[in-house]
Amino acid sequence: MTLLILWRHGQTAWNAAGRVQGQTDTPLSDLGAQQARAAAPRLAALKPTVLIASDLRRAADTQAALEALVGLPVRHDARLRERSFGRWEGLTHAEMIAGWPEAFERWRRSEPVGDADVEEVDALGKRTATALQEAVDEAPGDAVIVAATHGAAARYATCALLGWPAEFAPTLGALHNCHSTHLLFDDVRGWQLLAHNVP
Repeated sequence: MTLLILWRHGQTAWNAAGRVQGQTDTPLSDLGAQQARAAAPRLAALKPTVLIASDLRRAADTQAALEALVGLPVRHDARLRERSFGRWEGLTHAEMIAGWPEAFERWRRSEPVGDADVEEVDALGKRTATALQEAVDEAPGDAVIVAATHGAAARYATCALLGWPAEFAPTLGALHNCHSTHLLFDDVRGWQLLAHNVP
């Protein structure tokens, strides 16, 4: 069996300001770096055997806090990046509503956006789940994999791995900064959700 931990990055200035980040490479804020250092010992206690991370700075720097404790190399994978929000990146919700009111409402209802070059959730779930399944398949038995990634990426990857429709993702609730989702892969039973939004 393999334990997979999907660990959201620490806070950034754009998180604090309510700006959509997507794949814009924003750094951790001072608070975000503190969050990563505070959470890392709890994850280290799970005795991870594999560390992977999105190649975006906020996730890579979050994972570096755990790397420093466990001494494992980190493999960076661009497929673990956050959802691309196209022309919405850097905008607040008010700015999105002003420019794309109908598309914004579709996004809020977890429907296909179909505008502003926003990546659709089926594509997001497929790319993230493929990367994570490959990591599990390549890991030794009884591995504990910690994947530092992003909020939407983690939720839609969870749905894709569990075989849930993408429409189920909002029922998981938002994944807070430096919180995690825990999944178990069993060779017989497949994927199981153990916990979500673990501090």
